[in-house]
Amino acid sequence: MDTDGSPRGPVVVVPVVLVLVLSGFAIEPGRLLPGPAAVLVLLVQLVTCLPWTRRLRGAWTLAAQIVLAPWAGLPGFLAASVLLTVERPVRWPLFVLVVLAAGPLAPGDGEVFTVLNGIGNAFAHGLVIYALSRLTDLYAELGATRGALADARVAAERRQTGRELEAVLGSALASVIALAGRGRQSAREVVTVAREAAERVRAAPAPQSAGRADVSPRAMTPRLAWPIVIATHVEYLTVGAVFLLGEEIPVWRGALYAAALTVVMALQAYHSLPRPPGVRPRYAPWTLGAQVVLALGMLTVPGGPYPQLTAFAAASALIVLPARAAWPAATALTLLTAGVVLARTDGPGAHGTALLLLDIVVITLVFHGLALLTGLVHEVREAREALASLAVARERRRIARDVHDLLGYGLSAIALKGELADRVPDARQAEDHLADAARLAGRALADLRAIPGEAAALTLDAELASAREVLAATGIEVRVRGTAGALDPATDALCATVLREALTNVLRHAPATRWCEIAFGPGVLKVTSEAASGDPADPPPPSGADAPGGNGIGNLRDRAALLGARLKAGPTPDGRRYALTLLMEPSPAPAATS
Repeated sequence: MDTDGSPRGPVVVVPVVLVLVLSGFAIEPGRLLPGPAAVLVLLVQLVTCLPWTRRLRGAWTLAAQIVLAPWAGLPGFLAASVLLTVERPVRWPLFVLVVLAAGPLAPGDGEVFTVLNGIGNAFAHGLVIYALSRLTDLYAELGATRGALADARVAAERRQTGRELEAVLGSALASVIALAGRGRQSAREVVTVAREAAERVRAAPAPQSAGRADVSPRAMTPRLAWPIVIATHVEYLTVGAVFLLGEEIPVWRGALYAAALTVVMALQAYHSLPRPPGVRPRYAPWTLGAQVVLALGMLTVPGGPYPQLTAFAAASALIVLPARAAWPAATALTLLTAGVVLARTDGPGAHGTALLLLDIVVITLVFHGLALLTGLVHEVREAREALASLAVARERRRIARDVHDLLGYGLSAIALKGELADRVPDARQAEDHLADAARLAGRALADLRAIPGEAAALTLDAELASAREVLAATGIEVRVRGTAGALDPATDALCATVLREALTNVLRHAPATRWCEIAFGPGVLKVTSEAASGDPADPPPPSGADAPGGNGIGNLRDRAALLGARLKAGPTPDGRRYALTLLMEPSPAPAATS
């Protein structure tokens, strides 16, 4: 498989099977090579069918087939082109007309078998070419829309997440704004609402289903392949039965031939039914074995009127057996059939055996191609689903990180402002704190509504300014040492996110925190805080992954790892401080040992 989930081999196998089948169909009865007109029709049909040239498909290809049809003698090609180029609803009626016209125009003496054989061949060839072409088109279209499906699923996930965030956190922030406007008597309610919302933010949100947003192209699905497979088998069975009825053979032998033909075709249809890749038919060893025994057994019966039965067994071998055994088995069956027919005294001779061998190869490729392409469509559909699910999972993780990183700090600051409003004796100061809480809630609400869009980006300068403002209002001393210098946007956003998480932790424990230091060094950002009590036994408890139910440190470690950085968090050696350190330079490689 490619890194984008598409199988490599089938990109080549699919057109090769189609070319081989079309080439086999182009050969006229009794000839080993197609005639000049048939070659021209074949070339036009390749332009009509191949995925690389299908954009050229149109009225001119159909007109060329109509003009060449009287000389080429390939009505099945014209029937397929009608299905591939004519729009609904006249597509299928025209197909039926072409198929029925193929009977009287078939070369021969005009007997019932000749007419039915002409109709049957046009019907089968048209359906098979249409099926292989549409499955080939669908394979290419599904591969081309893998990214579109992932984008659609991500967009659906964002819409649903936006609604859920608005319902859970948006209402809480709106309540904060309303409560702050009521004055000091609502300060405790502001604190309660903010802390409850902060607890929701700290916990990872439960994964939600984004629903199924499919962008599958309008093309033939495996479900439509099923009736085509059945119809093709019925056609081969019908033509074979008519052929037997036209032969002057004893009744018992005709009944034996008909029974063998029916069983072999039924088993072939069973093996060819669309299934997901890797799923084998039930009782496959027994059904394939019975088919091979019947097909080979017919070669020993006097007259041997239908050695093509081994073609169906060979096709089943390609469908049922593992790849390493399938082709050798199919080749062995084909060569064995040719050898037996050549050895028979009543056989068709070398030239007739060569024609028979060609017929067997074409039939084998037809039914193997139908099963192969149907399986490939299943495979690409599953790859698209897997890629879309992966994209949605990544988006959920991104949204969870942004919810924590963008809202945790604001909600902690709101709760702290509410506590200050409740504690300060001066009514004017309390109103100022509540006004700050309402402003922070408005900012958090804007961040909340931006989260379901593209990943939100913080800036280090803005976070430093916010740190000075908010922490100073709480009485926590802010020390900034050094400068960050010039940072690329991704690193700047990472530093801003780390700083916001560190300040969120400080704000949650503001009553016990005396000072906070933000230090910059070469490739290093370190945020350290100290407890006011100075008691080493009671350092500020860590936030994030180190706190029950939290995800902050884990989120930051994931973000840092994406840029090749490392994050360290925990108490300092003396136990009196808590430090969060971002190392933006990769760790040195270990020295080589001799």
